[in-house]
Amino acid sequence: MTAAFPLAGRIAVITGAASGVGLSATELFAAAGATVVLADRQVDATNAAAEKYANIGGQTMAATVDIADERSVEALIELTVKRFGRIDILFNNAGIGPSSANVHPMANVVDSPATAWDAILAINLKGPALMCRHVIPHMRKSGGGSIINNASINALVAVPGADAYTASKGGLVALTRAMAVEWAPHKIRVNCLCPGPIDTPMNAPWLEDPDKRKFLEASVPLGRVAQPVEIAQVALFLASDAASYLTGAIIPVDGAWTAA
Repeated sequence: MTAAFPLAGRIAVITGAASGVGLSATELFAAAGATVVLADRQVDATNAAAEKYANIGGQTMAATVDIADERSVEALIELTVKRFGRIDILFNNAGIGPSSANVHPMANVVDSPATAWDAILAINLKGPALMCRHVIPHMRKSGGGSIINNASINALVAVPGADAYTASKGGLVALTRAMAVEWAPHKIRVNCLCPGPIDTPMNAPWLEDPDKRKFLEASVPLGRVAQPVEIAQVALFLASDAASYLTGAIIPVDGAWTAA
């Protein structure tokens, strides 16, 4: 069967690839023929995923990375380019959210400790920026590429109670627009997904609470939370030539939450 959005011969780096949307994207990108570098802090899960999807299309390679640490990011990109020669696709998917609330409190601006702001913005905003900082020169050298950032509906509408998270995702939307304009002359496309609630391990603290799940489902006109593959499918489209004239787009993938 021919892939709807073929990526044969492309080299893709996916952060946060060990679970959730990143894991689904790994499967879809590999099945479409891409060589996928799975980058994550979860070593065992990343290795297992790389092995699982190694033979469904393109090659896979597991790599450990802390996207908030520039040395770690630089080492990942150098390893990728040394092995595969270039990078065509970057999916900046890694981030932290409700599952990290016990470590980095998710609260309003008054109740959020400064340490939480530092940690959340370091991963959700500085991390993607560092990845782009080290990937873009290689994309420019090879004639272009596609960068997909994964933000949140929090960047588009008011969702009180997680202000540092909201600010980090809003910053990622603004960064997407700036990079899209800056790098368009070099044939580097930069787009951003803004998902609504997704059934992932990161969102488990919300989804396992019946009242919170009911609130989320009631907020989505489609009446349910998304499955990870539903977000990954949009990332696959943006990575492909089917989206060749699409850059600077901020795309809600939210069951019409932000349209209501």
